Amino acid sequence: MNLNEIKDLMAQFDQSSLREFSYKNGTDELQFSKNEARMASEAPTQVVPAPAAVAASPVVSAPSTPVDSPVEEAPAPAKTTVAPEGDVVESPLVGVAYLAAGPDKPAFVTVGDSVKKGQTLVIIEAMKVMNEIPAPKDGVVTEILVSNEEMVEFGKGLVRIK
Repeated sequence: MNLNEIKDLMAQFDQSSLREFSYKNGTDELQFSKNEARMASEAPTQVVPAPAAVAASPVVSAPSTPVDSPVEEAPAPAKTTVAPEGDVVESPLVGVAYLAAGPDKPAFVTVGDSVKKGQTLVIIEAMKVMNEIPAPKDGVVTEILVSNEEMVEFGKGLVRIK
């Protein structure tokens, strides 16, 4: 994509009612957002400013590897001994996942906990707003798929409930 195409997309996005827009094509990746979310785990990237704080950035594959690796390594022992059971609760938005209400507070849930429908499993901070992610059903937590303060994408698995 050339700069003029990016500018045209940004202008159309700015005039639309959309709050976020993502585009991926081979090595190109664009992310537009009218939200003020901080991306704590990203490395510095080239940013093209727009009138409504819209940003376009190139694909940066290096940060995704370290972020994903600890998540895949942590549950590996459980996966080798027991097949994952239950339904995955996915992230409904992009943000930073918190497993507890504060640094000195206990975790909302741990593996083996019984949960009731509507009980808070995780908090996702997006645009400096804390969004509680509730349990969709009664059950038992069989796996926690994210670590505290991890940047999560839309649709990323957070917790598995059986």
